[in-house]
Amino acid sequence: MTEIRSADVELLARFAPLSGMKPDTQASLARKMHVRTLAAGETLFTEGQDDRRCVWLVSGRAGLAVDGVSIGTVCGDTPQARDPLCPESPRRCTAVALEPIEYLSLDCDQLDLLLTWDQTGIYEVADLQDELQAADDGDWMTTLLRNPTLQRLPAANLQGLFQRFQRLPLKAGDVLIRQDDAGDYFYALVAGRCVVTRETPLNRNGIKLAEFGAGDTFGEEALISDAPRSATVMALTDGVAMRLHKRDFLELLGKPLIQRIPHAEAVQRVASGGKMLDVRLPAEYQDLAIDGAVNIPLYFLRLKLQALDPRRQYIVYCGDGRRSAAAAYILKERGFDASVLDRGIRSVDSGLRRAAEA
Repeated sequence: MTEIRSADVELLARFAPLSGMKPDTQASLARKMHVRTLAAGETLFTEGQDDRRCVWLVSGRAGLAVDGVSIGTVCGDTPQARDPLCPESPRRCTAVALEPIEYLSLDCDQLDLLLTWDQTGIYEVADLQDELQAADDGDWMTTLLRNPTLQRLPAANLQGLFQRFQRLPLKAGDVLIRQDDAGDYFYALVAGRCVVTRETPLNRNGIKLAEFGAGDTFGEEALISDAPRSATVMALTDGVAMRLHKRDFLELLGKPLIQRIPHAEAVQRVASGGKMLDVRLPAEYQDLAIDGAVNIPLYFLRLKLQALDPRRQYIVYCGDGRRSAAAAYILKERGFDASVLDRGIRSVDSGLRRAAEA
């Protein structure tokens, strides 16, 4: 698989449903897509594969087969190639290049969101859009579209979200969030880079925790948990961020994405392969915890995501539900299946591991 050139609006107009999008949407999407190639004999996708991609054949011939038996051939630049190849998921057939082919590929969820925005009038927020384009970051919507958190929102919430975002130009050295301040805004970075640091008693200059780039979001923990900011976020370069006030964040993002479940349901999920995740401090965990739970403190969670299994379901808990809600949001933002144990460890009256028993 090799990228050979960028897509353009004229090429996208050959394919459905891309041809029905507004010109601004097509232009924005064209900047994100590339024409790719496969050599003869290479496989485009296989039967049973659940890859959630829409694939359009640009040129060449692809053969389709079910259980190894040919069911037809598709040729590029023909009416038959106007629609995505076998768009069902999981795939109902295998597609193989019969000769060198060119094709386009796009994540199905991303396509669905673009179509939603296009059809619900998102791009009619003209003043904001024009201002952003003048600043050379007018592609902010599709930049943020890469964030899996936003892909889970209902269409109405998406529209409200982008209408309420405020643009914030950044200069290198600007501080967006200061440790220990009250939470006020949720941020989405659309241009530039930011660094996250945390001051400790042993390091007053701050320990570097992470860097953010275009498409990353941050600042949600303090809004969800109603706690002071746990770290400082500063712009490393000039850039642009979009910010959302706390009340709008909780209405449009927080409530729809955080699922709370009772203890009885959590037990069932664990029995089916789920895992309890304790996001309290180690001292709290050592004193009292749910038996079998793994402990990753909230402030450490972003750095320990690689230790978690993205195929596993996590039930997050803390003392009262605030820290666990923030943790579940972070996990969902990174594509994990996470829910919150309602009322936290206080909802559990059996299956506890106490310090005296450890």
